[in-house]
Amino acid sequence: MYYGRIMSEELKPYPDVNPQPNFPELEARILDLWNQSKTFEKSVERRSSGKKGSNEFVFYDGPPFANGLPHHGHLLTGFVKDIVPRYRTMQGRRVERRFGWDCHGLPAEMEAEKELKISGRQQIQEFGIEKFNEYCRKSVLRYTNEWEAYVTRQARWVDFKNDYKTMDLPYMESVMWAFKQLWDKGLVYEGHRVMPYSWACETPLSNFEIRLDNAYRPRQDPAVTVLFTLEKQPQDPAPLKLMIWTTTPWTLPSNLGAAVGQDIDYAVLQEGDSAYVIAEAAVEKYKPQLKEAKKIGSMKGSQLVGRRYRPLFPYFKDTPNAFQVLAGDFVNTEEGTGIVHMAPGFGEDDQKLCESHGIPTICPVDDQGKFTSEVKEYQGLQVFDANKEIIKDLKSRGVLVRHDSYEHNYPHCWRTDTPIIYKAVSSWYVSVTKFKDRMVELNKQINWIPAHVRDGQFGRWLENARDWSISRSRFWGAPIPVWKSDDPRYPRVDAYGSLDELERDFGV
Repeated sequence: MYYGRIMSEELKPYPDVNPQPNFPELEARILDLWNQSKTFEKSVERRSSGKKGSNEFVFYDGPPFANGLPHHGHLLTGFVKDIVPRYRTMQGRRVERRFGWDCHGLPAEMEAEKELKISGRQQIQEFGIEKFNEYCRKSVLRYTNEWEAYVTRQARWVDFKNDYKTMDLPYMESVMWAFKQLWDKGLVYEGHRVMPYSWACETPLSNFEIRLDNAYRPRQDPAVTVLFTLEKQPQDPAPLKLMIWTTTPWTLPSNLGAAVGQDIDYAVLQEGDSAYVIAEAAVEKYKPQLKEAKKIGSMKGSQLVGRRYRPLFPYFKDTPNAFQVLAGDFVNTEEGTGIVHMAPGFGEDDQKLCESHGIPTICPVDDQGKFTSEVKEYQGLQVFDANKEIIKDLKSRGVLVRHDSYEHNYPHCWRTDTPIIYKAVSSWYVSVTKFKDRMVELNKQINWIPAHVRDGQFGRWLENARDWSISRSRFWGAPIPVWKSDDPRYPRVDAYGSLDELERDFGV
């Protein structure tokens, strides 16, 4: 109706609209129009960068791997990555959008191993590192055409012609430059620390990686309670035996210490010629095992600190300062017995506490998660497989109090879906803790959407940020640009920030 009259066909301000439109056809027509008229390219070219780039809006896109096809996660985030640059373009900003490809790292290597039917560092080295890397180089760009088709089809504006690849020499040189900047500022270092370790990939993982893709999942592990016998002192009513609980029996052969809480109350219960020490709060949990024992006293954890005990296994019996009771502020009575066994090669808290008392870090497990010759009875056994044999041995020696099945959320490798272990390894770290407070401060200035992320998940993550492990014990990646002298007479470490610096010192 128009002013009460039916409009004639000639007066219609719009054409007829098909009540059943073909949306895919409409989309294809629009995409073709954009392509023919170079709409995206013109949206960039017609906007000035401004003085010193003042009119630029810089958008950094985390690049995907091209050795697999895009999934719904890529497409969903792709729409968000398209909306923001379009909005800034409509505001008159110059927004260059170069597509990038993540070519390096574990995903590429794992795919190459699978296709080459090889597995692990040793087989890669036998195959030939140069040949292996060349295979990775070709395989990582296998689906670039498919990616371009998908991304274009979802109407995302992005520049594929001037793309970048993490395996390009200029890109790798920029990584070297960034490393050198951190080095010069004292923000990068090499450390031998306990880290999440993927024995299937034979490389350490950062704490961030073991939180990817819901890496934590329920897993059943054996939990054992064992006895550590203290060296006798005159005031002891009988040989005192510490009751210690652990969900990693495989770490017991590497035990070098025991930790108690200084202010925790411990009960002393006697049965026959032996007396057991356990946290008062844990006695009820062990009622079936202690039903014949009578309480004869109690003590604070501080009274146990400094006392020595007999090694449970003989492998490292001559380790200096080892096999003593230490005070640990992380000890509690919520689980277990209130006494924690310390294996500094396999626990972060263990390593810190033991090192503070001069106890060295010993790690008799190889790159594949198997025991080395240092523990000859279990040599060659993968640590999780060794649990059964170790428990059997403990039982035969009469030091096993209880054996349970324990279900808990446990981290898994995000690439192989195998349970990780914690293991002392050498790695390069960025000293995040040195500038953590500044990050927390700057986070307050960011307009987060939704707003609760700022002080919620992301804010808490920043407040608890730790030094970041950036190196991997693999082959296909940007090299750490560090040269270390192997001559003890001339100790020296140099970091390089460019290819010119390398050529200056080495001639190549």
